[in-house]
Amino acid sequence: MTNFRPQGFQILPLVVKNLLIINGLLFLATVVLQSSYNIRLVDILGLHFFTSSEFRPYQLVTHMFMHGSLMHIFSNMFSLWMFGSVLENHWGPKRFLTFYFVCGLGGAFLHLGVTWFEYSRMQDAINAYLINPGIPEFATLSARYDHLLNMNAIDQFINQWKQQPLNPDFISQSGEMASSFLRILADIPIVGASGAVFGVLLGFGMLFPNTYLYLLFPPIPIKAKYFVIFYGLFELYAGFSGTQSGIAHFAHIGGMLFGFILIRLWNKSNRKDFF
Repeated sequence: MTNFRPQGFQILPLVVKNLLIINGLLFLATVVLQSSYNIRLVDILGLHFFTSSEFRPYQLVTHMFMHGSLMHIFSNMFSLWMFGSVLENHWGPKRFLTFYFVCGLGGAFLHLGVTWFEYSRMQDAINAYLINPGIPEFATLSARYDHLLNMNAIDQFINQWKQQPLNPDFISQSGEMASSFLRILADIPIVGASGAVFGVLLGFGMLFPNTYLYLLFPPIPIKAKYFVIFYGLFELYAGFSGTQSGIAHFAHIGGMLFGFILIRLWNKSNRKDFF
C-alpha cells in the first residue's frame, strides 16, 4: 500500500455529501423538536438495549444519524469528510457505503454484546442483594453502578433508612430500587456515527498507512498507521477502565474491528468491485 494519489478526486463525493446532509438535518430536527415540542428524537432513534421497552430494530441503523451535541456531530462529520472522502474516491460510492454501514452496525453489535455482559453481571449482583438485603449491602451495590444512578437521591434514601434500619418498608423499597437499575441500564440510548467513522479511520490507516497526518495536539506529523494503532489502543483502554464515561468506546472498537475484517476479506477475494 502506498500514499494516496487521487485520480478523479472529488472534495465532496456523493455518499459522504449525502451522509453529511442527513446527519445535519436530523441534528437540526433533534434540537427543534426538543425545544419546541419536548419530543426527544434521541429516545426514538437512539439505540437501546434489547430488554428496554423503547428498543426497536430500526435503531440499529438510525442511531448512526443521531448526535448528542454540536461538538459530537462536528467531530464525527469532520472526520467523515476528511477520511471518508479519500476512501470513497478510492473505492467508489457503492463499496464505501457498504463499508460505512458494516462498520456502524459492527460497532452497534459489539456495544450491545458488552452491554449484555454488564447487564448479566448486574442481574447477578441484584439477585445476591435481594437474598441478603441491608444498608451496607445496598450502599455497596449502588456505588458499583454510580455512573448510571442519581447518587444524591440514593444517598438521601440511605440516610433515611439509617434512622429506621429495621423498618421493612425501607428493605422492600431498596429491593425495588435495586431491580430498577437494570431498566436504567437498558434505557440508556447510544447515538452517533462514531462506530462507522472509526471504521473509516481504520480503513484510511490500512489503505494509506504511510500518509502523514498533521495533528493539532501534539503539533507533530504522524503516519496514519501509527495514529490508528494509538487511537485503537486508547479506545480499548478507555472501554475497560471506564475512562470518559458516557462514551460508547466499544462501539468505536467494534467499528474498527469490523472494518479491519471487511478490508481483509476484500483483499483476500482480490475483486475490484464489491458489487
